[in-house]
Amino acid sequence: MTITRFCIMRHGETDWNAEKRLQGQIDISLNTVGQAQAMAIRAHLKKAPAFAAVYSSDLARAWHTAKIATADLGLAVSPAPSFRERHYGTHQGLTSAEAAHAYPAMYHLHQARDLHYTYDTGESLAAFAARIQNGLSTLAEQHRGQAVLIFTHGGVLDIIYRLATQRPLDTPRDFPIPNAGLNWLAHDTSPSAHLWQIITWGDQAHLTVALDELA
Repeated sequence: MTITRFCIMRHGETDWNAEKRLQGQIDISLNTVGQAQAMAIRAHLKKAPAFAAVYSSDLARAWHTAKIATADLGLAVSPAPSFRERHYGTHQGLTSAEAAHAYPAMYHLHQARDLHYTYDTGESLAAFAARIQNGLSTLAEQHRGQAVLIFTHGGVLDIIYRLATQRPLDTPRDFPIPNAGLNWLAHDTSPSAHLWQIITWGDQAHLTVALDELA
């Protein structure tokens, strides 16, 4: 069996998500909506296929989502720093408007998705993508033929989508990455296969009940 299935989920909503404020590696907690989304994931996972392992970014918003969502699975959540959000250096904590005002030249590089721009004290897009690809390859090898559950961040999922679709890193994003969205991918190591395939992307059907309860 050469196919490994990955269910990769973005963390639940935070106040900074709602404000469209760049979080990066700053630790921000889930808000009320985010906690409800994590509970909705928990209900959905009760009906999902069995997982061999659960991994999560060690940043609080992903880790707390994972702990709530997997409470009924009987599996420990393993910390996976490889799936942390990108470090955005000087831009962390800022909205797009604030970043454009404070660092106009740097913001231009951010918008252009410059591969080597590090935000002075952060992580380049090229280095970030390499980190994610290495982390996925490691898990695909460790769990060949199994199903794996990962909780992570929007920037990480941006890289994963591009890896699976062979889309360049420096092109604008034209695909959704919703909080607590359901993303299934398959990894095939057979010589004749395309390595990654998207099965489901950005599915939010499991969130309907949770969001209705908050309305």
